Amino acid sequence: MKNKQKNIRKIPAEYVLLPVITFALSVQGCAHQETMPINMQTQAVATKVVEQPAVQLENPASPPAPIIQQYALDRLKQMSDKLTSAREFTYHSNSSIELQAVTGQFITFFTDAEVGLQRPNKLRINVSGDAPNFQLYFDGSKVLAFDPHKKLHAVSSPLTTIDEMLNFVMTKVPMNFPAADFLYSNPYAVMTKNLTHAIVVGDSMVNGVPCEHFAYMEPAINWEIWIEKGKNALPLRLAMTYKQVPNFPRFLVEFVDWNLNPNLKADAFMFKIPANSKQIEFGTYGAEKKIK
Repeated sequence: MKNKQKNIRKIPAEYVLLPVITFALSVQGCAHQETMPINMQTQAVATKVVEQPAVQLENPASPPAPIIQQYALDRLKQMSDKLTSAREFTYHSNSSIELQAVTGQFITFFTDAEVGLQRPNKLRINVSGDAPNFQLYFDGSKVLAFDPHKKLHAVSSPLTTIDEMLNFVMTKVPMNFPAADFLYSNPYAVMTKNLTHAIVVGDSMVNGVPCEHFAYMEPAINWEIWIEKGKNALPLRLAMTYKQVPNFPRFLVEFVDWNLNPNLKADAFMFKIPANSKQIEFGTYGAEKKIK
């Protein structure tokens, strides 16, 4: 979904790295990534500790017993199968993420994205909004990231599949990409890896579309998903809460314009690097370290 209005408010450069902006767009994996948003990690402070005898609590608090409702897993599996059965798909997303300002207040930023995928090894992403405009192309051999505003680009080493590409980008930089799970070859396996709770919340509506609302818990995050009712079973909304970060910041994304048969052309995943673009290494945005 293209922005028709020019954005006058951008995420300050100190909040993000080049590849991070790419994936703060929509969907790190909803469930399997438990890293915190950029600049939200608490910093360890060295202090002198005096050992004290252990205090025995009379009524130690214990975590709630796991609650797994099978229907919450079944619908998640149905959604996953729907996505993996499609040879290719496109969607638009509108997301918001909370990042901590120097005052300690959490500021909300909004990002739009266009995503196109062709299995097993083609992916393109175009980001706009409060985040600097950003483009990513994976043509089945290498991933290329491009910042059209700063005229910077990064090119990866050889990669073969979308799974491999996603793992590369998300481990190369401190990325937060809460919708990447939908792009993997087996979203269900990724999203249920660390689950401790899975419950049915109930019926809901997202932008006029009937859906079902589910909630899941993991050690570091809580997340919710709204899945379209019936056989379509497409994800319409995703929300995450980071439990180990002060103020419990949230990430929210809505998915629109799903197309499971877009008939994408081969050149849709190719990008011609502008002559005036400077090449940098993945994860060095800001330092702008040039590749020799």
